[in-house]
Amino acid sequence: MDRRQFIQSSAGVAGLVSVGGLAGCTTTASAPAVVGTKSRPKVVVIGAGFGGATCGRYIKMWEPHIEVTLIESNNQFYSCPTSNDVIAHHKKMDSITFGYDNLKGIIDNWVTDTVTAIDTNKKTVTTAGGKTLSYDRLVLAGGVHLEFDKVKGYNAEAQKTVKHAWKASPDQTGVLAEQLAAMPDGGVFVMSVPKAPYRCPPGPYERASLVASYFKKAKPKSKIIVLDGNEDLASKKGLFLAAWKKHYGYGTDNSMIDYRPNNMPRSVNAATKMVGTEFDDVKGDVINVVPTMIAADICRMANVRRNMDGTPGPWCPIDFRTYESMFVKDVHVIGDSALSNFPKSGSMANNMAKVCAASIAEMCNGRDPVSVPVVANTCYSATSGTTAMHVAAVFRYNDVDKNGNKIPGGEMKAQSLPGKGLSDAESEIEHAYMEGWKANVIHDTLAL
Repeated sequence: MDRRQFIQSSAGVAGLVSVGGLAGCTTTASAPAVVGTKSRPKVVVIGAGFGGATCGRYIKMWEPHIEVTLIESNNQFYSCPTSNDVIAHHKKMDSITFGYDNLKGIIDNWVTDTVTAIDTNKKTVTTAGGKTLSYDRLVLAGGVHLEFDKVKGYNAEAQKTVKHAWKASPDQTGVLAEQLAAMPDGGVFVMSVPKAPYRCPPGPYERASLVASYFKKAKPKSKIIVLDGNEDLASKKGLFLAAWKKHYGYGTDNSMIDYRPNNMPRSVNAATKMVGTEFDDVKGDVINVVPTMIAADICRMANVRRNMDGTPGPWCPIDFRTYESMFVKDVHVIGDSALSNFPKSGSMANNMAKVCAASIAEMCNGRDPVSVPVVANTCYSATSGTTAMHVAAVFRYNDVDKNGNKIPGGEMKAQSLPGKGLSDAESEIEHAYMEGWKANVIHDTLAL
């Protein structure tokens, strides 16, 4: 569909996105070159995950005249959704590994490299390989930065054996799966949940569920200790607890899952496989520590990682009509790095990317229409090798507070869904829906 059709309807199978008129730039006086002039507008997108890949693809689909450059450090796309299945030996690593060939054929320039500097005054991006790229608009889609330094002992040496597996890759997802396979029956798997907000709120509880399903079949004497930095399960609490009771004996003396809230890891000893919390030291045969998270480091480079008052902060305040930074002109932030009430998920990053792409296409045509974007999130979680459940939410743009005052950048209000936005219970049919949803969002993101 073209961008005008997009404005009037909902975006396809990867998730609902409708826009009633697309946003103009908050800095129209310094807008980039307009389509139709001799100078082609240049958009540089950093990161080719669910957000960046989708954004680059849809900009080219809706305005081919724009020159799109995409910078990505990985040679392949590794899907975090379904990666827990790989860790639990329900799937192989190649099932979550995809090529970028189709996407490379759509955009103008593909750069396999790591960004080392961003100059928002000169509007340039510098890479480790020595390239300097200029832009009219910059899209930051770097996901999250893991704060290893917040956990004592979690240095570069420890990271060689203690895996977080929160960014899917053979070195993370694949190695953790191998460690669990090598663990003796009767061994202990110690895993942690970072304090919210973090990428994929239900992800840790899904990981505990799927590893338990693997242990139940292959290592029935083994146990999982879940050290949660939050006061309680951060997502789908009732559904997960019901599934744990049904499948893994939770709440009994024979429970395979030992859940411990308010147990943020404070230290790691890779040699002794010990995780220290405020209360005690917990030893495991395999330890999987996921540190707290903030916006990606490229956001620091662009000086958009701030609090709402402009001081340095962990996330990136944005204008929800365009995803442009509230503080730095012509720099857009999509996906996990944004400061919002959205869940940090692949589905949401894919939705945000489409709104951003449509807005950029409009601004590069010299238009500044009023926008009322609506985005949606769908998140499935597996509870065993054959069962799953979902949560879904819709968010609509609002630009005034209860007193009628304008809200800078607007806000996104959660909307009620027809029926229920949350499963009544896990089921096999939802597992089938989950597989279809994951395939659709990946195919939409990568143009497969």
